[in-house]
Amino acid sequence: MPIERTCDLCQAARVTRWYHEDDVCWVADCEVCDVPMVVWRRHAIDPSADELAHMTAALERAAAEHFATWVVDGQRRNIPDHWHAHARPSGKAALAWWARRFAGTK
Repeated sequence: MPIERTCDLCQAARVTRWYHEDDVCWVADCEVCDVPMVVWRRHAIDPSADELAHMTAALERAAAEHFATWVVDGQRRNIPDHWHAHARPSGKAALAWWARRFAGTK
């Protein structure tokens, strides 16, 4: 009998700071990389243009609390079958963020 894998993003465990939640998405700090991320509530990878705009706006509001400048990273590395995106610092803030990550501090 195959083992059913559960989706961590669908479970939406509240283990980090949450910024936003509605019927379309939620935004919280990523447990792995400690930057804001937005997660589509639907377990799929093809949001409509309206959903994408809504989710990006919610992510950008959270990112503005942390970074002067940022980029939206839509690469789904660890969970490729569930749409989500991260707000990553850009410019000088990116260098400081990477230095903290390698040093193991937040």
